[in-house]
Amino acid sequence: MNAPTKDWTAAGAAELDDVIALRRAIHADPEIGLHCPRTTAKLRAALEGLPLEIYESTSTTGFVAILRGGAGGAGDNGRTVLLRGDMDALPLPEETGLDFASKTPGAMHACGHDSHSAMLVGAARALCARRETLPGTVVFMFQPGEEGYHGARFMIEDGLIDVARPDAAFALHISPNMPAGMVVSRAGPLLASTDALNIIVHGKGGHAAMPHECVDPIPVACEIVTALNAFVARTIAVTDPAVLSITKIAAGSAYNIVPGEVTMLGTLRTLSPETREKARAGLTRVATHVALAHGCMAEVRIDEGYPVTMNDPRAIQLVRDIAEDMDEGGWRTMPAPMMGGEDFSYVLREIPGAMAFIGVAPEGTDPDTNPPLHNTKMTIDESVMAKGIAMHCAVAARVLESGLPG
Repeated sequence: MNAPTKDWTAAGAAELDDVIALRRAIHADPEIGLHCPRTTAKLRAALEGLPLEIYESTSTTGFVAILRGGAGGAGDNGRTVLLRGDMDALPLPEETGLDFASKTPGAMHACGHDSHSAMLVGAARALCARRETLPGTVVFMFQPGEEGYHGARFMIEDGLIDVARPDAAFALHISPNMPAGMVVSRAGPLLASTDALNIIVHGKGGHAAMPHECVDPIPVACEIVTALNAFVARTIAVTDPAVLSITKIAAGSAYNIVPGEVTMLGTLRTLSPETREKARAGLTRVATHVALAHGCMAEVRIDEGYPVTMNDPRAIQLVRDIAEDMDEGGWRTMPAPMMGGEDFSYVLREIPGAMAFIGVAPEGTDPDTNPPLHNTKMTIDESVMAKGIAMHCAVAARVLESGLPG
């Protein structure tokens, strides 16, 4: 039999000091993108000596560590569960004033990936210590490149989730804007798909004093922005929404010159594959036809981002049960999806599972006004990582023993 929830809570507390030290070492030495060799080295060193099989990604510095449980030989034949921790940082200068603040100019762990990967190491250590009681296999996925680099997709394409194909997958993400220790999530869509919109409006440049001899792309670009917003508002159902934001418009070189083109950038967020497809086709059609109506040409490119992060209802019920077992009132159901994105969505597209947030608002602060994720002053309550470790362990153990509920 696997350890009860209270035992996993104790195991998380026992790992906390080492996990804090590891988190701080990673925090002080952030790396960006798909290749984070120093971070990977720190994680591998922290796992040294454990009964784990290591498989490296060929296209990133990510890796998976596989623990095969010993209960009745079930490590080869029982269920398999995947736990994910990301490791990359953001291109931001740090302004926290911490003793272990980033020593790399222009890079900071402002999204908590240092804590995610450190908690996963703590979970690996705690589960390895109880290996003989585990009736199945645990896959620890240490992943770089979450911040816009599609790291999870690359690791999947490298075949790393097929080394020991999981029956379920889970991830925790910290939030400084939720009360410390609170576990928050929801069934169904949790986070949005994330596509990048690129539009170039081609006109005909010339002298600004003689615009009638030009084909001015600037008013056309302005009309495209208005038309795109009208398209979203009037053709996309509010019950399955899309968010479109045009975030950059660039054109021109001088006050007396009509430019030959305008460049526009934006982002498209949706919560279902159907609305995503409809919005992508509609945005292309609207921009192209508005430009043609004014004698311009619009070149539209939509760069595909992360899929919708879709939580399996059975997995959410399991996470909720464990969170409530650990702490009465320790679970909160998120009332609606958030329109941010997460590349754990690639894993959840392949494997049933869930992602949840865990609150890390520092003691004595107001979660509603704390510096949020992706902020240069974001900080966390490190003591919450003990609960994060325990959540990883309890989820893994319960899946191995009983599977997903229902």
